[in-house]
Amino acid sequence: MALRSPIVSVLGHVDHGKSSILDSIRGSNIVATEAGAITQAIGASIIPLDIVKKRCGKLLEATKMQFSIPGLLFIDTPGHAAFTNLRKRGGNLADIAIVVVDINEGFQPQTIETIEILRNYKTPFLLAANKIDLIPGYKKRADTVLKDISEQDPAWITEFETRMYRIVGQMHEKFAMESERFDRIESFTKQIAIVPTSAMHNHGISELLMVLAGLAQKYLEESLKLDVAGPGKGTILEVKETVGFGATIDVILYDGQIKVNDILIIGGVDAAIVTKIRALLEPNPLQEMRDKKSKYRNIKEATAATGLRIAAPELDKALAGMPIRIAPTPGDIARISDDLQHEVSEVLITTDDEGLIIKADTLGSLEAMSVLLREKQIGIKRASVGPISKKDMAEAQANADSDPLAAVILGFNIPNEPSTETVKVITSNVIYHLIEEFERWQEEARKREQAKELDAMVRPCKAEVLQNCIFRQSNPCVAGVEVLAGELRTGMPLMNKEGRTLTNIKSMERAKESVQTAKRGEQLALSLPGVTAGRQIFEHDIVYSAIPEEQFRELKRLTKFLTRDEINVLKEIAEIKRKENPLWGV
Repeated sequence: MALRSPIVSVLGHVDHGKSSILDSIRGSNIVATEAGAITQAIGASIIPLDIVKKRCGKLLEATKMQFSIPGLLFIDTPGHAAFTNLRKRGGNLADIAIVVVDINEGFQPQTIETIEILRNYKTPFLLAANKIDLIPGYKKRADTVLKDISEQDPAWITEFETRMYRIVGQMHEKFAMESERFDRIESFTKQIAIVPTSAMHNHGISELLMVLAGLAQKYLEESLKLDVAGPGKGTILEVKETVGFGATIDVILYDGQIKVNDILIIGGVDAAIVTKIRALLEPNPLQEMRDKKSKYRNIKEATAATGLRIAAPELDKALAGMPIRIAPTPGDIARISDDLQHEVSEVLITTDDEGLIIKADTLGSLEAMSVLLREKQIGIKRASVGPISKKDMAEAQANADSDPLAAVILGFNIPNEPSTETVKVITSNVIYHLIEEFERWQEEARKREQAKELDAMVRPCKAEVLQNCIFRQSNPCVAGVEVLAGELRTGMPLMNKEGRTLTNIKSMERAKESVQTAKRGEQLALSLPGVTAGRQIFEHDIVYSAIPEEQFRELKRLTKFLTRDEINVLKEIAEIKRKENPLWGV
């Protein structure tokens, strides 16, 4: 057994400097005297320990730590999808992560989402508080970040500390996690280290490497053990077309060995893919692998931990985020295929009898969505990889019959589909935004449903019978009224101020036109069957809507949808009714 390099993922909100930090880590080590010291693997940058030591110099010497890790391997792909797409049994593929935060902007949606996912995977991480050079008044004064900070003007230092401790505050407020500047940390097991950086000036990069190497050596040694000579294990980073090879897969190999002509088994949604490796590819030295013009060379074998491109038949069926294994012999295919499918089934989301339909571009993203939805206690009825299908729409439609608020499809990083009258479709490339928009939509939909419920009830209303406005005494009585509060409606039952029900409004006229509703301040004539003016109803009488007791209880639950006037009338009606029955409406 040997130790492999810890796999490091660099994450954070868009434009906060993830790529700049990575470029600074690589660029700071690629100099004329050390050409080729960093290996550019596909999807990864491998920095050997001697280069880490040379870069960190006295910083690392001061720790007096003995290192056995061979170096650091940075997952080298844009966006936080790098993290959610890459996993292995027992958690995420990355052993440790750097979360890049713009010190001037603080936590943004993707920052929060990233830390939520890291916390759920129990993946250790540190924070790079980047862009300190953009704090107004900054002037480069020294070569190391802490000395540079200490030599700035006092006003700048005060502003820096304010922004620094805003991040500390956000960590505590949003995640109940303690954090501190790396040089002030009392316990790395209880506090998250924050390293101030300026990727622009290459400041704080040595400190980042030092903290990473130290944490990996001290706390990750056991998990970094691998069988160098054993069959390869890895995870698919990306599926893409490569000229001359057709469909290929970019893979992070985290254990064992892989060779040309090996039997390759890939986990699938329905069944494992079994194929044979035709070619292994890696970039030429110092090539930037994300550059489409990069040249690749054929290799015969590769050993963990590294990144490589694999060419083989049937790779067009592969999905990003899926696990891969090498079968030592044909007799191992069935066992490894079963094992892989078991691993995939662990990742495939446990679903509920009721809940949303969720879709994502990769298995890892689907799992990340599930983690964050579960945290919000939102049910998931169906979860799958790929674009929204007719089956998904039909399943969401079926939800509408039992719970209209669950007739929703959430899609991460997939093509948008239009919503229908009954099915709401929400897509985004930020999981955090998806959940926020869903909660906002659900709240609005709930209000609409409650408003409909309210419309079916007798709402609180109060009116006065006007003087000299009895137009007919009976059969039906026609009387002029003014609405004092609430809204009068055709069909509404009326009661007097003693709480005795009088009649239902048969029809209403205003300026000789028939109307269905009348609001506060409006005067109109009511047709009132079953009552006689001078017997049951008189000029100057105050009449109220006669609310059934059951509906009164419901209205108390829905008071946030009533006007202040309606709430006051509701109280008056309760007082009238409770003179006869003290427990009415309780």
